[in-house]
Amino acid sequence: MKLRNKIIMTAVSAVLLTALYMVIFGFSAQDAEQSGSLSLRISEGAVELLDSLTGGNWSRQFKEELALYFQHPIRKLAHFGEYTCVGILVYLIWRPWMKRGRRLYLLTVVWVFVSGACDEFHQLFVPGRYGGPADVCLDTCGGIFGLLLCIGAEMLYRRFRGRKAKQKQSAEHDRAEAQPGSCTVYPASESSLAPSAREDS
Repeated sequence: MKLRNKIIMTAVSAVLLTALYMVIFGFSAQDAEQSGSLSLRISEGAVELLDSLTGGNWSRQFKEELALYFQHPIRKLAHFGEYTCVGILVYLIWRPWMKRGRRLYLLTVVWVFVSGACDEFHQLFVPGRYGGPADVCLDTCGGIFGLLLCIGAEMLYRRFRGRKAKQKQSAEHDRAEAQPGSCTVYPASESSLAPSAREDS
């Protein structure tokens, strides 16, 4: 990768990561009532969508109970998704400057872990909110999932490029053979040489 492309990729990823941190810590700064009402609205919207997809026959009470039931899992899933994006962006920041391997992977995981720990520590000072090791582990798992997505995408890209290069070489070979007057010269074995040629050698 050229230096200019490396700088652009790192700069864009850093800007996106900064914006994502602002969103994450903005949500963490909400008190318990604000945070709970937001996740409840999202849960209610998801339940309404499921109701409409299944024919719209659910009662109001059942939908309210279902929304309350899914409120907590949706909040945890949102945390997981946020830190999946953090893991992806951290990997993209450092990948142009580091080779694939344990150092890059460990750096990404540690970065996500520290980010999650800071987020949970920040929540300890917000009224009605709490932070705990379980949430830090969940955030770190999200970052690891993002890292695995990057590794998988990179492997698929390399495989695609390798297959494309083979196809290009095959096409060039076919064109070379199809040109008039072209012939392929194969090296002669020693047994096929004339007796005089063998004696000269």
